[in-house]
This record gives sequence, C-alpha cells and structure tokens, in this order.
Amino acid sequence: MATIIAITNQKGGVGKTTTAINLAYCLAKSGKKTLIIDFDPQGNASSGLGFEKSNLKKTMVEVMLGEATLEKAILETKFKNLSIAPTTPHLANAEVDLNKLTRKFALLKKAVDTVAENYGFIIIDCPPSLSLLTINGLIAANYVLLPVQTEFYALEGVSQLLESMKLVKKAMNPDLEILGVVPTMVDSRTTLSMQVLEEIKRFFGKKVFETSIPRNVRLAEAPSHGVPVGVYDRFSKGARAYKALAKEIVERVGE
Repeated sequence: MATIIAITNQKGGVGKTTTAINLAYCLAKSGKKTLIIDFDPQGNASSGLGFEKSNLKKTMVEVMLGEATLEKAILETKFKNLSIAPTTPHLANAEVDLNKLTRKFALLKKAVDTVAENYGFIIIDCPPSLSLLTINGLIAANYVLLPVQTEFYALEGVSQLLESMKLVKKAMNPDLEILGVVPTMVDSRTTLSMQVLEEIKRFFGKKVFETSIPRNVRLAEAPSHGVPVGVYDRFSKGARAYKALAKEIVERVGE
C-alpha cells in the first residue's frame, strides 16, 4: 500500500505546491511509483506539470462529486513513474455542494483507498486553508508534510493547523502523524531568514528535516515551463535540495 502524504499549510505562498511537484518527481525518479493528487482549487500542480486545465475532462472535481472514479481521473505525466489526478478551479465550487453531504469528510479517503495499492507514494497537495478539502486530505493521509517559509510570521497559524490535526487524529484518523517540517525559501544571506530557521527548529525540534529548500530562481521559473526543477535545471540548488529531501523522506517512512 502507498505511503500517503498530505502537504499542507493554511498560510499561502510557502512553497507548498512547489514541494508537492518536486518531491513527487524526485520520488518517482528514484524508482517509486508516485501519484500527485492536485487538491488545491488553484490547480497549480496540474499546470506545473504541463497540463492545460481547460483541456481536462475528468478531474478531482468529478471524483469528489461522485461522477468519476479516481482511477478514471488519473493521467500519466511525461515523467517516468509519475502520475497526477489533476484539478481545476471548479473544485472550489464543488466544495460548496460537498458541504451539504452528511458523510463529507472521508470522500477523498474512500477514493484514494481504491488506488493505493498501485503506488509507492501518494502526494496530496492541499489548499492553503483549513477547509473541508484540507480536512479530507488529512483524513486520507498517513502523514502530514508541513512546508514553513523562513520569513516573518512564518509560524502564524501553524498552531491552529496542529490543533486541527489533533482533532482529525482523535476523531477520524488515529494513524495520522507529522512526517516532518520543511523550511522553505531559506536565504542564508539574510539574518532574518536564519533567525526564523532557528525559531522553526526550536518550535518543531526533531521533526524539522535536515534538508531545507533555498530561495532559488530556478524553482520559481520551472512551473512556467510545465516541468519540475529537476528537469528544468537538475544542477540548481533547488533541484539538489528536493532530491535530498526525497531521500530523507524515504528513510523516515522506512520505504
């Protein structure tokens, strides 16, 4: 069965989708069959892997509304071992309809369970909010991966997210654990970035990965070309960092 990782942070702009795309690519490149579930209505993981949202027929919108199976929504990317269940902004509208359902919190888990045996890793790119979609992501996952940027207010809202995790763990997913915290957008040239990095390490202790993700122009450019940074510039700092992070994650989950 797959190791299922929900990547989440209710604060936007922390490198969540960048982490989802590049981590999934590195896991796939290392030989692990990997699926990204684009569960953020912005659909940036889909476009970041080269998919034109207007051309998509079956997406996570149809899956969540019960109009398609997850298997039917999954598309192969142009990268070996890497597949994606894409999404479109209509997922935000679908969330309104889902809120009317009685068994609305475990819809994603139900869908994921039908394909879990086909993959080594399933990466869920959650929305930057504590919404119904994010709760679905937490219930479907074994682990939570938390990207935290090394900038002012980095830990703002994290306590609320951790509290929500505890509630989900207690009520619906007793196996949910924090896999780790990934410091992102680290700029070793600035005092503030390094101070915040130390603050993150004090707050989360051993949960913080050894690998941190640097602020890197290649990471910012890669999505506009529809490829992971490891394809766009495999020798860049960003590409090397995500490769190291993938290695750490494989070691942590014992794969």
